[in-house]
Amino acid sequence: MQPRNMSMSGVVDLAAVKAAQEAKAKAEQARAETARQGGGGAVSPADLVIDVDEAGFERDVLQRSTEVPVVIDFWAEWCEPCKQLSPVLERLTVEYNGRILLAKIDVDANEMLMQQFGIQGIPAVFAVVAGQALPLFQGAAGEAQIRQTLDQLVQVGEQRFGLTGLTVDPDAEPGGGVTAAPAETAGPYDALLEAAVRALDSGDLAGAVQAYKNVLADDPGNPEATLGLAQAELLQRVQGLDPQQVRKEAAGKPGDAAAQIAAADLDLVGGHVEDAFGRLIETVGRTAGDDRDAVRVRLLELFEVVGAEDPRVIAARRALARALF
Repeated sequence: MQPRNMSMSGVVDLAAVKAAQEAKAKAEQARAETARQGGGGAVSPADLVIDVDEAGFERDVLQRSTEVPVVIDFWAEWCEPCKQLSPVLERLTVEYNGRILLAKIDVDANEMLMQQFGIQGIPAVFAVVAGQALPLFQGAAGEAQIRQTLDQLVQVGEQRFGLTGLTVDPDAEPGGGVTAAPAETAGPYDALLEAAVRALDSGDLAGAVQAYKNVLADDPGNPEATLGLAQAELLQRVQGLDPQQVRKEAAGKPGDAAAQIAAADLDLVGGHVEDAFGRLIETVGRTAGDDRDAVRVRLLELFEVVGAEDPRVIAARRALARALF
């Protein structure tokens, strides 16, 4: 896992298309269990920034990530850039008022965690959302960039995983415990979305596609169904393809719309987002008529999979406009 600048809205995990819905369900169950057990009351602002070690990582990071996105600051006492970055992260965490939690990990004292995250240099900043680790950035970063990244992280936590954050009380005693904000009640389409997840579990991609379409028939703007349908249809398209043959045909026929579309699907499933977009934009420039329109439509479908706010999608939309006009 190589840390790098990346947009949270563009995380593509096609190996497990149902992960977001499952994580959201687990998060809601965790909040319900906390409420059933009486919770620990509101958290103090001082409890939003915590020191974490290997022994407490599961409790303090993984479990809490089912309630709130946890930002991890990998640092060391000898690291001068860390001394500049860490105070900014701490101040912003308090400012975000329970929408994120900051976990500080001293790499010298926790080498195993450093290795597990693939840290090659510090400062390095990651996030854990509903148990899933995401790289944010490595090295020093400006406050504007950090704010933008945190805003995206909060948005992903809320929209994809249902993480409503922590209740913060300035008058609460530090160390008093953490309580998540009240969980949302079940939505009208939860049963259909669960049916889609069950279909994916059984390998029934066609059934999953139909379940998502059933939701969108009544609620065309449903974000979970829109994302789920785009991903399920992509997985359905690549099912049974011979990657070696597809890539060979695409290399030999650069102007063949069908060959390039199939290769772009494989690119995206493999996590090569820019390659998929670039391939189809180049093909738009080489084709005309129905072929060009087919390539354009597929590119728009792949934009749905990645997310409209992802910088890679924004850049690709501009490149597509230049290629078309």
